Amino acid sequence: MTTDRATAERTATEAAGIEVKPVAGHIGAEITGVDLAAGLDEAQVAAVRAAVLRWKVVFFRDQRLDHAGHVAFARRFGEPVVLPRRGKASPPDHPEIETTADRLELGGRFGMEHDEWLRRRRHTLLRGWHCDHGARVDPPAATILRAETVPPYGGDTTWANLAAAYAGLSAPMRAFVDGLRAEHRLGVGYQPRPGDDAYVRHLLDHQTATVHPLVRVHPESGERVLFVNGYYVEQIAGLSRPESAAVLELLVEQATRPEYTVRFRWEPGSVAFWDNRATIHLAPADNAHLDHPRTMHRVMLAGEVPVGVDGTASTPLTGSEPGRW
Repeated sequence: MTTDRATAERTATEAAGIEVKPVAGHIGAEITGVDLAAGLDEAQVAAVRAAVLRWKVVFFRDQRLDHAGHVAFARRFGEPVVLPRRGKASPPDHPEIETTADRLELGGRFGMEHDEWLRRRRHTLLRGWHCDHGARVDPPAATILRAETVPPYGGDTTWANLAAAYAGLSAPMRAFVDGLRAEHRLGVGYQPRPGDDAYVRHLLDHQTATVHPLVRVHPESGERVLFVNGYYVEQIAGLSRPESAAVLELLVEQATRPEYTVRFRWEPGSVAFWDNRATIHLAPADNAHLDHPRTMHRVMLAGEVPVGVDGTASTPLTGSEPGRW
């Protein structure tokens, strides 16, 4: 981080009267001294925004947000996304909120238990890493996730800093990936069940795909971000399938190196606020067998169409258009 940016961040934090405590070397900070339910003043909004840009994900503990307060907090930083389809657990009177129950309602909808769905979706070590709605032409700019009920152990979430991952590449590799583009498609890599598979039919009926730059320029910080993940990326344009697979594996491994990650232990009342443009995250896979509920509430903020190093924007293939959900 430049001296000017560091000074601006310290100034914003001091003016707001809050404390930003980094929790890992490249990503993640805990913010104290603020009551999200009471509302934030302009200085606090500026300090939180600066901390999110600097640390990519910030954490608040012991908050007393209800659904209305959650949405009000989110609106201080952008326009909440309203999803056209949500699960039955989501609050009907707050369309900006999507509730994720511990079983994700998949058993009833697609004829499989949650643990089987995870095995088929995450059959490699890197497959589960993703940004939210990365196959859209305009993925959300940020996500704010609030914990209502969590297991006494297990259920942690991990995030990776894609700007730090890009900066950690060698100069020749950075020059190579700067000009590449890749197809991001919903459901890539899912392993179908033998015979009929209702989830495959669902994916085919709801195709979403976009060609994104492999390196995007962050619209606020100006950082170059390694725009890869293990869940949506299908193919690097212009490379053969074997070449593409090898390069993508290398890049996702780079992005998820332990030194670029932070892992968060949830408690009831915890809130995580992350930059969806500069991170990927890994939802937990260690609690499906536990007899403990995990109920989380999510609000996403509308995002921009990514732009590459050469100034070329992402191109939608199917299933999305800017600003329409």
